[in-house]
Amino acid sequence: MGKNLLKFEFLLLTAVFIIATCGLIYELVAGTLASYLLGDSVKQFSFIIGVYLFSMGIGSYFSKFIKKNQLNVFIEIEILVGVIGGLSSVLLFVLFEQVDYFQFILYLLVFTTGCLVGLEIPLLMNILKDRVEFSNLVSNVFTFDYIGALLASVLFPLVLIPKLGVMRTSLFFGMINVSIAILLAFVLAKEVRNSYWLKAKAIFSFLLLLVVFLFSERILSFSEEKLYGENVVFAHTTPYQRIVLTHTKNDYKLFLNNNLQFCSTDEYRYHEALVHPAMECAQNINKVLVLGGGDGLAVREILKYKDVKEITLVDLDEKMTSMFTTNPILKNFNKSSFSNSKVKVYNQDAFLWVKASKIKYDVIIIDFPDPSNYSLGKLYSKKFYDYLKHTCTPETVVVVQTTSPYFAPKSFWCINKTLQSSFHNTDAYHVYVPSFGEWGYSIASLDKVNFKQVRRKLQDLRFYQHDFSKLNYFSKDMQAQNLEINRLDNQILVRYFDEEWGKL
Repeated sequence: MGKNLLKFEFLLLTAVFIIATCGLIYELVAGTLASYLLGDSVKQFSFIIGVYLFSMGIGSYFSKFIKKNQLNVFIEIEILVGVIGGLSSVLLFVLFEQVDYFQFILYLLVFTTGCLVGLEIPLLMNILKDRVEFSNLVSNVFTFDYIGALLASVLFPLVLIPKLGVMRTSLFFGMINVSIAILLAFVLAKEVRNSYWLKAKAIFSFLLLLVVFLFSERILSFSEEKLYGENVVFAHTTPYQRIVLTHTKNDYKLFLNNNLQFCSTDEYRYHEALVHPAMECAQNINKVLVLGGGDGLAVREILKYKDVKEITLVDLDEKMTSMFTTNPILKNFNKSSFSNSKVKVYNQDAFLWVKASKIKYDVIIIDFPDPSNYSLGKLYSKKFYDYLKHTCTPETVVVVQTTSPYFAPKSFWCINKTLQSSFHNTDAYHVYVPSFGEWGYSIASLDKVNFKQVRRKLQDLRFYQHDFSKLNYFSKDMQAQNLEINRLDNQILVRYFDEEWGKL
C-alpha cells in the first residue's frame, strides 16, 4: 500500500513539474510570436504575462467546483492543455494574415491555456490531500512547480528557439503534456473511469501533434508565403529574431521579425545615403566602426574607399553575420564584405560593447533596427550617445539611421534631438527609398566638421551625387516640435515610434 501511494504521489508530482514547464513555454511562445508579428516586445510580453496570470487565477477559482472524478478531469485537462498549447503557434502563424481580429484570437488562446493550467494545480492538490500530509503536499507541489518554471525559462532562449523554432517548440511541449496524460491513463488505469476511452483520446491527441510537428516546416513555409505574399527561399530562427528571405522575379527582400530590412532592387539608395555623406566629409577614414548592419551592406560601401585600413562591425546576432558570410545568395548582396581582411566582426550587445570600448574611430556608422521596443530604444538613448563619445576624436563623424521623417516625424526628430544633446554639431537629411518611402538619417561630430565639404569623391555610386545640401531640406509635413530627449529611464522614443507607426 505504501509503495503504491509513493508511486501515485511521484507520478502526480512529475505531472506538476511538466505542467509548470509546459505552461511557461506556452506563455513564452505566445509572447515571442506576438513580438515577432505585432512588434513592441515589451508591451506584448507584458500583456500576455498579465492575461496568462489572470486566467490562471480564474482557473484556480473554478477548480473548487470540480468534486467528482477529479483524476479523470485532471488527465482530460492535461490532454486539452497539450493540444491547445501545442497547436497555438500553428494557429497564430496561419491566421495572422487571414483574419482581422488576430489579437483577439491570440489573447483567447493565452486565456484558455492559462485557465486550464490554473485548474491543474488546485485539482492535483485536491486529489492528493487525503493521501499526503498537507504540509508536505504544499511544499512538494510548489517546489516541483517552481523548478519546472526555471527549467522552461532557461531552455527557451538558449536551446529551444535556436534548435526548434517557435512553432516546433510549442508542438514538442504539447506532446510532452499529452505524454503525461497517456502515462497517467495507463499506470493509474484502476484509479480512473473509462480508462480505455481516456487512453484513446490521449493517444489520438499525441498522434495529431506528432503529425503536425513532422509537417511544421511546410506549415511555416505556407504561412510565411501568405504573410509576405512572395516565395520564401530562406528562413531561420535565431535566439534574437526570425530571419526570412523572399524572392520574386525582380528582387529579394529580407525580413527580420516580419519587418522589411532591405529590398535588393533599391537597398543601394539607403546604404549609399547612410555611408557616403559621412565618409566624404570626414577628415580621416582609416578606422571605421559599424554598429548593427549585420547584413554587411554598409561594410560593402565602406570598402569602396581604398584609404580605409580597418573596419570593426558590432552586431548582436552571430547567426545573422554568419549567414551573410557563408550563404551564397546573402553574401552576394554584400560582395563578400565579411571575408575581407580589413573587417573584424564582434557579436556582442552594442550598448555594452561601446560602454567598454577604449578605441577611437574616424567614422562611426550606426545601422540599428528601428526603435520598436525598449531593448532597441536604449541604442538611441542619450546614455548610449554619451558612451559613444568616448570612441570619438573631435573630428570623428557619426551617422545614425533615424527612421522616416514623413511617416514618423516625432521619432525622427526625437533621435536627432537626443543625438544633439551629446554631439553639439548635428544635422539631418533624408532620401527616397521606394521600398520604405522617405527615410532619414542624423549626422554628428564633436567638433565643427563641415558636413557639406567633400574631401574625397567616389565615381561608381549609383545614387548619391556628393551634394549633402540636396538631401538636407525638410518640408512642413516632415517637421515636429516640442519633443523630449530619449533617456534610458523614460524611453519616450519607443512611445513616439509606436504611436506613429501603429497608425499605418
